[in-house]
Amino acid sequence: MTIILTNDDGIDAPGIQALLQAVNGKTIMVAPQGQLSGCGHQVTAHSPIHVDRRSSVEYAVGGTPADCVRIALNHLCPKPDLVLSGINAGGNLGVDVYLSGTVAAVREAAMHGIPGVAISHWVKRPWEIDWEVATRWTSRVLADLLNREPKSGCFWNVNLPHLAPGSAEPEIVFCRPSTEPLPLVYRQEGEYFNYVGEYSKRDRTPGTDVDVCFGGNIAVTQISL
Repeated sequence: MTIILTNDDGIDAPGIQALLQAVNGKTIMVAPQGQLSGCGHQVTAHSPIHVDRRSSVEYAVGGTPADCVRIALNHLCPKPDLVLSGINAGGNLGVDVYLSGTVAAVREAAMHGIPGVAISHWVKRPWEIDWEVATRWTSRVLADLLNREPKSGCFWNVNLPHLAPGSAEPEIVFCRPSTEPLPLVYRQEGEYFNYVGEYSKRDRTPGTDVDVCFGGNIAVTQISL
């Protein structure tokens, strides 16, 4: 199996290294040069994109996650079996799929008929992510998802919970994505408005990915184009 790895936190982020440790197969890492969280499905069409070849299997791209997948499919790895994006440091639940560069990467893959899985890790402040644990959970999820027949025009969105050290292993729960908006709170300073995220206060309708993940389990949703 040939797998393209990417993300939106940047090629040097710990999450993509954790993802690399979680997979089996031939991998090629094609990821942004720097942090691009929240860039959505933005693409670069009117300026050149710099690609730094760090090795035969590692490329740092001066573009977005969607750019990374486009360049990989057209030039670096034309016939992959799978595109994986993550592990994002922060949740991508519900309507986040429209904002997330992590998710946009696998959406781009699905547009070209390539199966994809986006993996994110909700952050419960003030805890820090244990990337070794995230790798273990991701391996479990991929072992399940890769045994399922890919559905054309769809991709998987996975959100790992943030549990206290020593907690029981979370269950893998297939669920529906929340359609409720994020809480909108801004702090005004003169003529400037600063968005204040209140992620933990979002709607937790039972059966949605938000409720599953906030409740301590691994939320898996199938998203259609």
